[in-house]
Amino acid sequence: MDQGDDDDGRAANADYAIRVAAGIGAFTCVEWDGFAGTTRGDKENGYNPLVSFAFLSALEDSGCAVRRTGWQGHHLRLETAQGRLLGAVPCYLKSHSQGEYVFDHGWSDAFERAGGRYYPKLQCSVPFTPVTGPRLLVSKGE
Repeated sequence: MDQGDDDDGRAANADYAIRVAAGIGAFTCVEWDGFAGTTRGDKENGYNPLVSFAFLSALEDSGCAVRRTGWQGHHLRLETAQGRLLGAVPCYLKSHSQGEYVFDHGWSDAFERAGGRYYPKLQCSVPFTPVTGPRLLVSKGE
């Protein structure tokens, strides 16, 4: 895939585009629930409530997972060149390591002492939980 960025924030080639969505509100409930494993009725793929639109939007709408708390939604959208949504990845731009179950405080301290800038970091995850499950979401039937 081409690594160049277009003016609209897309990394694209002729077939696909990846866009960064500023929060779960950049998706409709119907779009998000079209991904495998995001709804109760998805018997084929299994249901994971932590990647459901209802759960992620509740975290963002309630103010739990927002920029002020260090969890700014930067979800990735995979679309065809014609704009059809094929998949997504729940991602958050983090300004600290609090509320995670990845204990990287030592790494961040060492990196910053060496002159680097560890934050912000983009993390593909569901906020506040160590529960495993799907994070690369694809449209049902794809």
